[in-house]
Amino acid sequence: MGNDPRPSARLKVKVVPGSSRDQIAGWLGDALKIKVTAPPERGKANEAVIAIVAERLGLPASDLEIVAGHGATMKDLSIRGIDDDALNHAFL
Repeated sequence: MGNDPRPSARLKVKVVPGSSRDQIAGWLGDALKIKVTAPPERGKANEAVIAIVAERLGLPASDLEIVAGHGATMKDLSIRGIDDDALNHAFL
């Protein structure tokens, strides 16, 4: 992501793996709560979170990266191609 001239933003997410359906459940403090049906094993829940957020933002999944919290329920995402204002607006 180093020399990419596009804007970028960070997003904190709280992931609830093994849910009955995939959904963005809303804000939980400063983190976006995302429920995924995928189990928390072998990166499946992480992949599901990236897919859900990318679809909502209209960005390719390759523009999103988990930069912290790979094995935790709280994660930090780095997102290329969107600024903080547009990111916040997308999840109102």
